[in-house]
Amino acid sequence: MNLLALETSTEACSVALVHGDLLIERFEVAPRRHAELTLPWTDALLAEAGLARSAVQAIAVGRGPGAFTGVRLGISLAQGMALALGVPAVAISTLAALAMRADAGEGERVLAAIDARMGEVYCCAYEIRDGEPHALGDEHVGAPDSVQVEGEGWHGVGTGFAAQDNALKTRLAAQLASVDAEALPHAADVARLAIAAYKRGEAVAPERIEPAYLRNNVALTLAEQQALRASRA
Repeated sequence: MNLLALETSTEACSVALVHGDLLIERFEVAPRRHAELTLPWTDALLAEAGLARSAVQAIAVGRGPGAFTGVRLGISLAQGMALALGVPAVAISTLAALAMRADAGEGERVLAAIDARMGEVYCCAYEIRDGEPHALGDEHVGAPDSVQVEGEGWHGVGTGFAAQDNALKTRLAAQLASVDAEALPHAADVARLAIAAYKRGEAVAPERIEPAYLRNNVALTLAEQQALRASRA
């Protein structure tokens, strides 16, 4: 199968291509350069694999949560490419893709967390089954002290563990077997999860994919942002 995957929800930008057994990726931590990099990287990967755009069978995208502009850009690009090519799209949770970065084995549990700014984190708990993260609850946005997990042996992954002076990492220290607070989501993991989702029949028409912002108001005024920060102090 030939599948292109995009992940632009955080400060990292990445594009991946699956071509049969081949998986190749471009990845860079490049704040505010996602729009500049994504399409040229797409063309470069196709050229590297010797494929024309018309050979692509599906487009996958990290649907968030993450930075509003990055999530919106990724969804828009994926929809535009899929519509132009006449192929379906697969939306993958950015937190699930991030969970793939954890040092966790079969049956182990992962807490994926992304710094949401304004004193909050995006997070979701997962269990690894058949090599994939399966959500144990809903995706959540809130202050680090609102995040609850049961038991020990968790693998923490993502920038949410470094947010607010390592607040989440410190509070859950006794429950964590490992923490990678620098990990960022990769399009390669979006692609891996999307291939499995495609085989399960979860691909949809491009116009049906939707972003996951989690916040009710993704465009707070400056005064609202200052008030929220003050409430977290």
